[in-house]
Amino acid sequence: MVKRFVNICAICAAFFFASSIALVVLYRFVPVRYTPLMLIRKAEAFREGYSLDIHQEWVNLEQVSPNLICAVIESEDAQFYQHGGFSFEDMFQAYLLNRRCGYIVAGGSTISQQTAKNVFCTPHRTYTRKLFEAYFTVLIELFWGKNRIMEVYLNVVELGNGVFGIEAAAQHIFATSASQLTYTQSELIANRLPNPRIY
Repeated sequence: MVKRFVNICAICAAFFFASSIALVVLYRFVPVRYTPLMLIRKAEAFREGYSLDIHQEWVNLEQVSPNLICAVIESEDAQFYQHGGFSFEDMFQAYLLNRRCGYIVAGGSTISQQTAKNVFCTPHRTYTRKLFEAYFTVLIELFWGKNRIMEVYLNVVELGNGVFGIEAAAQHIFATSASQLTYTQSELIANRLPNPRIY
Protein backbone atom coordinates (compact mmCIF):
# COMPACT_ATOMS: atom_id res chain seq x y z
CA MET A 1 0.00 0.00 0.00
CA VAL A 2 2.80 2.41 0.90
CA LYS A 3 4.66 1.66 -2.33
CA ARG A 4 1.48 2.18 -4.37
CA PHE A 5 0.81 5.49 -2.59
CA VAL A 6 4.38 6.64 -3.29
CA ASN A 7 4.01 5.70 -6.96
CA ILE A 8 0.75 7.65 -7.25
CA CYS A 9 2.37 10.69 -5.62
CA ALA A 10 5.34 10.43 -7.99
CA ILE A 11 3.03 10.27 -11.02
CA CYS A 12 1.02 13.27 -9.80
CA ALA A 13 4.21 15.24 -9.17
CA ALA A 14 5.60 14.37 -12.60
CA PHE A 15 2.32 15.40 -14.23
CA PHE A 16 2.30 18.71 -12.33
CA PHE A 17 5.88 19.58 -13.30
CA ALA A 18 5.41 18.56 -16.93
CA SER A 19 2.10 20.41 -17.36
CA SER A 20 3.26 23.55 -15.55
CA ILE A 21 6.42 23.80 -17.65
CA ALA A 22 4.40 23.21 -20.83
CA LEU A 23 1.96 25.97 -19.87
CA VAL A 24 4.78 28.42 -19.10
CA VAL A 25 6.41 27.67 -22.47
CA LEU A 26 3.06 28.11 -24.24
CA TYR A 27 2.50 31.51 -22.59
CA ARG A 28 5.91 32.58 -23.81
CA PHE A 29 4.35 32.83 -27.27
CA VAL A 30 0.58 33.32 -26.90
CA PRO A 31 -1.40 36.07 -25.13
CA VAL A 32 -2.74 35.33 -21.66
CA ARG A 33 -6.48 35.92 -22.03
CA TYR A 34 -7.77 34.53 -18.74
CA THR A 35 -6.30 34.36 -15.26
CA PRO A 36 -7.53 32.82 -11.99
CA LEU A 37 -8.21 36.32 -10.61
CA MET A 38 -10.54 37.14 -13.51
CA LEU A 39 -12.57 34.01 -12.80
CA ILE A 40 -12.59 34.78 -9.08
CA ARG A 41 -13.88 38.31 -9.71
CA LYS A 42 -16.68 36.96 -11.92
CA ALA A 43 -17.62 34.40 -9.25
CA GLU A 44 -17.61 37.09 -6.54
CA ALA A 45 -19.90 39.26 -8.64
CA PHE A 46 -22.23 36.32 -9.27
CA ARG A 47 -22.47 35.62 -5.53
CA GLU A 48 -23.30 39.28 -4.93
CA GLY A 49 -26.06 39.17 -7.51
CA TYR A 50 -24.68 40.95 -10.55
CA SER A 51 -22.81 40.14 -13.75
CA LEU A 52 -19.25 41.39 -14.18
CA ASP A 53 -17.84 41.88 -17.67
CA ILE A 54 -14.08 41.43 -17.99
CA HIS A 55 -12.40 44.13 -20.06
CA GLN A 56 -8.97 43.23 -21.42
CA GLU A 57 -7.27 44.01 -24.71
CA TRP A 58 -3.85 42.50 -25.34
CA VAL A 59 -1.07 44.82 -26.55
CA ASN A 60 2.57 44.09 -27.27
CA LEU A 61 5.18 45.78 -25.11
CA GLU A 62 6.16 48.00 -28.05
CA GLN A 63 2.60 49.38 -28.01
CA VAL A 64 2.86 50.57 -24.41
CA SER A 65 4.06 54.08 -23.61
CA PRO A 66 7.58 54.11 -22.10
CA ASN A 67 6.13 56.55 -19.56
CA LEU A 68 3.90 53.79 -18.21
CA ILE A 69 6.66 51.18 -18.10
CA CYS A 70 8.91 53.55 -16.15
CA ALA A 71 6.10 54.53 -13.77
CA VAL A 72 5.26 50.88 -13.03
CA ILE A 73 8.89 49.97 -12.40
CA GLU A 74 9.35 52.98 -10.11
CA SER A 75 6.17 52.14 -8.23
CA GLU A 76 6.37 48.35 -7.98
CA ASP A 77 9.92 47.08 -8.47
CA ALA A 78 12.80 49.50 -8.99
CA GLN A 79 15.30 46.65 -9.45
CA PHE A 80 13.18 44.69 -11.94
CA TYR A 81 15.85 44.50 -14.64
CA GLN A 82 18.62 43.72 -12.14
CA HIS A 83 17.26 40.90 -9.94
CA GLY A 84 16.66 37.27 -10.85
CA GLY A 85 12.99 37.31 -9.91
CA PHE A 86 13.22 37.87 -6.16
CA SER A 87 14.14 40.72 -3.85
CA PHE A 88 15.20 38.89 -0.71
CA GLU A 89 15.63 42.11 1.25
CA ASP A 90 12.02 43.13 0.54
CA MET A 91 10.80 39.62 1.35
CA PHE A 92 12.62 39.67 4.68
CA GLN A 93 11.14 43.07 5.57
CA ALA A 94 7.68 41.76 4.65
CA TYR A 95 8.27 38.70 6.84
CA LEU A 96 9.17 40.90 9.82
CA LEU A 97 6.08 43.06 9.25
CA ASN A 98 3.83 39.99 9.01
CA ARG A 99 5.25 38.64 12.28
CA ARG A 100 4.58 41.93 14.04
CA CYS A 101 0.99 42.01 12.75
CA GLY A 102 0.30 38.33 13.37
CA TYR A 103 -1.01 37.70 9.86
CA ILE A 104 0.08 38.26 6.26
CA VAL A 105 -0.19 41.92 5.29
CA ALA A 106 2.74 42.19 2.88
CA GLY A 107 4.61 39.89 0.52
CA GLY A 108 7.60 41.87 -0.71
CA SER A 109 6.83 40.67 -4.23
CA THR A 110 8.69 41.74 -7.36
CA ILE A 111 6.96 42.29 -10.69
CA SER A 112 8.09 38.78 -11.67
CA GLN A 113 6.41 37.30 -8.58
CA GLN A 114 3.26 39.35 -9.15
CA THR A 115 3.12 38.12 -12.74
CA ALA A 116 3.51 34.50 -11.62
CA LYS A 117 0.75 35.01 -9.05
CA ASN A 118 -1.61 36.73 -11.49
CA VAL A 119 -1.21 34.15 -14.25
CA PHE A 120 -0.81 30.86 -12.39
CA CYS A 121 -2.05 31.26 -8.80
CA THR A 122 -4.92 32.64 -6.76
CA PRO A 123 -4.60 35.93 -4.83
CA HIS A 124 -5.10 34.29 -1.42
CA ARG A 125 -2.41 35.33 1.05
CA THR A 126 -1.01 32.05 2.30
CA TYR A 127 2.49 30.65 2.49
CA THR A 128 1.42 27.70 0.31
CA ARG A 129 0.48 30.11 -2.47
CA LYS A 130 3.80 31.90 -2.00
CA LEU A 131 5.59 28.57 -2.61
CA PHE A 132 3.71 28.03 -5.89
CA GLU A 133 4.33 31.67 -6.78
CA ALA A 134 8.07 31.20 -6.19
CA TYR A 135 8.10 28.06 -8.35
CA PHE A 136 6.39 29.80 -11.27
CA THR A 137 8.59 32.87 -10.81
CA VAL A 138 11.67 30.73 -11.40
CA LEU A 139 10.05 29.23 -14.50
CA ILE A 140 9.03 32.54 -16.11
CA GLU A 141 12.43 34.09 -15.39
CA LEU A 142 14.00 31.06 -17.08
CA PHE A 143 11.67 30.72 -20.09
CA TRP A 144 10.28 34.23 -20.66
CA GLY A 145 12.90 36.83 -19.86
CA LYS A 146 12.31 40.32 -18.50
CA ASN A 147 10.56 41.94 -21.46
CA ARG A 148 8.01 39.12 -21.79
CA ILE A 149 7.39 39.19 -18.03
CA MET A 150 6.72 42.92 -18.20
CA GLU A 151 4.50 42.48 -21.26
CA VAL A 152 2.37 39.81 -19.59
CA TYR A 153 2.20 41.73 -16.31
CA LEU A 154 0.94 44.88 -18.03
CA ASN A 155 -1.70 42.87 -19.90
CA VAL A 156 -3.16 40.91 -16.96
CA VAL A 157 -2.78 43.18 -13.94
CA GLU A 158 -6.03 44.27 -12.31
CA LEU A 159 -6.62 48.02 -12.68
CA GLY A 160 -10.27 48.42 -11.75
CA ASN A 161 -13.51 46.54 -11.27
CA GLY A 162 -13.46 44.17 -14.25
CA VAL A 163 -10.62 46.10 -15.87
CA PHE A 164 -7.49 44.07 -16.59
CA GLY A 165 -4.43 45.16 -18.48
CA ILE A 166 -3.04 48.53 -19.39
CA GLU A 167 -4.87 48.97 -22.70
CA ALA A 168 -8.29 48.46 -21.10
CA ALA A 169 -7.29 50.76 -18.23
CA ALA A 170 -6.07 53.52 -20.56
CA GLN A 171 -9.32 53.40 -22.50
CA HIS A 172 -11.50 53.15 -19.38
CA ILE A 173 -9.80 55.90 -17.35
CA PHE A 174 -8.43 58.34 -19.94
CA ALA A 175 -10.21 57.40 -23.19
CA THR A 176 -6.86 56.89 -24.89
CA SER A 177 -4.59 54.00 -25.83
CA ALA A 178 -1.70 52.57 -23.82
CA SER A 179 0.73 53.90 -26.42
CA GLN A 180 -0.46 57.50 -25.88
CA LEU A 181 -0.29 57.70 -22.07
CA THR A 182 1.49 60.77 -20.76
CA TYR A 183 3.82 60.66 -17.77
CA THR A 184 1.17 62.08 -15.44
CA GLN A 185 -1.46 59.60 -16.64
CA SER A 186 1.05 56.78 -16.25
CA GLU A 187 1.80 57.84 -12.68
CA LEU A 188 -1.90 57.90 -11.84
CA ILE A 189 -2.39 54.40 -13.24
CA ALA A 190 0.68 53.07 -11.42
CA ASN A 191 -0.68 54.50 -8.17
CA ARG A 192 -3.76 52.27 -8.55
CA LEU A 193 -1.74 49.05 -8.53
CA PRO A 194 -1.67 48.36 -4.76
CA ASN A 195 -5.50 48.29 -4.55
CA PRO A 196 -7.07 49.07 -7.94
CA ARG A 197 -10.70 48.51 -6.99
CA ILE A 198 -10.44 51.14 -4.25
CA TYR A 199 -8.07 53.64 -5.88
